[in-house]
Amino acid sequence: MKRDIIVGIDAGTSVIKAVAFDLAGNQIAASAVRNKYTMGADGSATQSLGQTWEDCATALRGLTGKIEEFSERVAAVAVTAQGDGTWLIDEAGKPVCDAWLWLDARAAPTVEAIADGPTERARFEATGTGLNTCQQGSQLAHMDRHHPEILDRTATAFHCKDWLFFNLTGVRATDPSEASFTFGDFRNREYSDTVIEALGLSHRRDLLPQIVDGAQQTFPLSAAAAEETGLPEGTPVSLGYVDMVMTALGAGVHTAGTAGAACSTIGSTGVHMRSVDSSDVHLNAEGTGYVICLPIPDRVTQVQTNMAATLNLDWALAMAEDLIAEMGERPSHSDLVARIDNWMAKSQAGRLVYHPYISEAGERGPFVDADARASFIGLNAGHRFPDIVRAVIESLGMAARDCYSAMGEMPTELRLTGGAARSASLRAVLAAALNTPVRVSFREEAGAAGCAMMAAVAIGAYPSMEDCIAEWTTPLLGEAEQPDQSLVETYNTLFETYRQSREALEPVWHRLAAQRDAKA
Repeated sequence: MKRDIIVGIDAGTSVIKAVAFDLAGNQIAASAVRNKYTMGADGSATQSLGQTWEDCATALRGLTGKIEEFSERVAAVAVTAQGDGTWLIDEAGKPVCDAWLWLDARAAPTVEAIADGPTERARFEATGTGLNTCQQGSQLAHMDRHHPEILDRTATAFHCKDWLFFNLTGVRATDPSEASFTFGDFRNREYSDTVIEALGLSHRRDLLPQIVDGAQQTFPLSAAAAEETGLPEGTPVSLGYVDMVMTALGAGVHTAGTAGAACSTIGSTGVHMRSVDSSDVHLNAEGTGYVICLPIPDRVTQVQTNMAATLNLDWALAMAEDLIAEMGERPSHSDLVARIDNWMAKSQAGRLVYHPYISEAGERGPFVDADARASFIGLNAGHRFPDIVRAVIESLGMAARDCYSAMGEMPTELRLTGGAARSASLRAVLAAALNTPVRVSFREEAGAAGCAMMAAVAIGAYPSMEDCIAEWTTPLLGEAEQPDQSLVETYNTLFETYRQSREALEPVWHRLAAQRDAKA
């Protein structure tokens, strides 16, 4: 039997997916298990290591009933997962405690202290990544200050995908992407003494595992993992990069002959990434964003993420749902979404400014301010609900432009993924806001595909990642949609007003936060 299937595991925050692809990149089947984690009143967000591995194995076994002679056909397995967070094991390979997820906020005081230190800029210039509470470096530093007994019992600090890879292979390792943006230098993809010292973790350096590149090296599936997953012992296993960059790779952040292309995922949050040579990285003065290595020599992604994207539209539509429900039957969310294009046609571009900071956590890109809040500017008695909806949708274009501005020049082409990419109205706004053509990626499971591509290269199915991209990614990009030049000028003016007003509102946010705290 020919081994003609590669399985990509994508262990997200909400769902763990195992997705099977043939060697040409066609998706064959998928199996998913809902993830489980716990939020605490103290800001904690934790997840059981043991349960996460069990759910991963269950997702893998779920493919058996969907593909004929599945286990005999698997050529390789690759794994990616949610980024940041801290997953600790002891010398025997057992969990020390539940994982601290990227959602965990307990390290905030330690982040503030480190960010005010004299070595913070040096740390940022090595990693290219702004310091925040979700990162493993911040969390380990906080544990070291307040819960050293946890780290005293720890032998290895993993990220989520590293823990799953350990269960699959028995190998303690991490990948170049998370290693470099957390503890290293994106230029050489190795750990940095400067960064580790800036975090105050030099005495904990032995907790950091070896760095392996899953596009170049695989490890055999262990006997124990074979028994739990139903896959053959010895199956090659590739350790993927972090899910954010795997999704971008699978969706087309980098394709041959398109220098300057970028990829945005417009979902609950907005993730904006551009592929650049490591020597061309633009490090902003504010010290925000990420630089994440691609599994391509000397190639990295610059990343900015805004906290809330379609969450803003969900809020606006929920208000309409509530109001209509008071007078009759509640409409469904999908009923209202179907009316968006009609509302856009009834409204005029660039008449209102809306700042999309609807999250109670504030904003993180391209600036960091936990007190930032959403606002409308320019309302008058003539404005109606269609104007509100348009302003909210235009704000997603403004937020994307704000993020890309912090990374240098605007993209030459924008590839879109995420559910909102199906909206013609949103695509038109993004194209005009950035004055660049927009293409939709029709890759269904981009994260799983990205790590499966790494395995395909590692086992020699393709001579290079560029060759794999040409077959797995490029054909799934839709036609380029050109920006409406009549909108471009309007949005140029709107963006300047958007940015100027959000800078002016900063002291207002802080005064409102002080009022909230005083009444708490």
